[in-house]
Amino acid sequence: MQLGYSTNSIGDIDPLDAVPMLRDMGYASLAITLDHHTIDPFSAECMGRVDRWRRSLDSAGMACVVETGARHLLDASVKHEPTLVSSDPAARARRIEFTRRAIDVASALGAGCVSLWSGVGRDQSPEATLWDRLAEGMGSILEHASRAGVIVAFEPEPGMVIDTMARAARLFDRLGRPEGLRLTVDVGHMECLGEWPYAEHLRPWRGLVANVHVDDMLACRHEHLPLGHGDVDFVAAMAALAATGYRGPLHVELPRQSHRWLETARGSAAFLHPMIPPSP
Repeated sequence: MQLGYSTNSIGDIDPLDAVPMLRDMGYASLAITLDHHTIDPFSAECMGRVDRWRRSLDSAGMACVVETGARHLLDASVKHEPTLVSSDPAARARRIEFTRRAIDVASALGAGCVSLWSGVGRDQSPEATLWDRLAEGMGSILEHASRAGVIVAFEPEPGMVIDTMARAARLFDRLGRPEGLRLTVDVGHMECLGEWPYAEHLRPWRGLVANVHVDDMLACRHEHLPLGHGDVDFVAAMAALAATGYRGPLHVELPRQSHRWLETARGSAAFLHPMIPPSP
């Protein structure tokens, strides 16, 4: 496993300018959240921005994944909306189109995966209806990803329709566990939702983890904390991830620390590096 960092945790500068700085700290990968200030897939400047990112990453010798969790890229007034479970079919179609474009960006960048989540059920629809909407949208996304040769990594997210590993497994079963569908693991989310011991909850996902987010959290509280400031047992989490066969980047995700990103990046690297098990 290697150190990685998330662009949603970089504030006050163009994230492209942070690439060589992160490389010099020992980071080997970036989780690029598509957004106004990184790559906006709806912008006329999209492919030019993709080219700049590709050249910057290549120059630094860094890998990347593409993240789709921008807060207000699709809706300036409601965080993370629309989603794959929104009530309005046109709104869901906009999320699907955004994700297809994210897949195209990932293909152009040579990214390891596109990471996504389900969304919050806001309209009081029955759970079965939410699952139907999600499955329909995921089917369309997975078809596009298969054609592009891009892995889709699904992230269970506290407060969303798919919040736990168990519910993610139900979704994977419903979708027929296609070859191109993998899992994004957030170690803080596991702590928040009481998914202990980590190894027990991750064991069924051996060979299926494509992306990892690293942050600290307190049990039952969804707040990304600096590493070492919550309840996550990082030694146990790293061992559990290694047991799944995961050998990819560990992307530090601390958006609420973006105003002090340089200090956070340095501290996270120093904290996390000794926790990473040696390669077999």
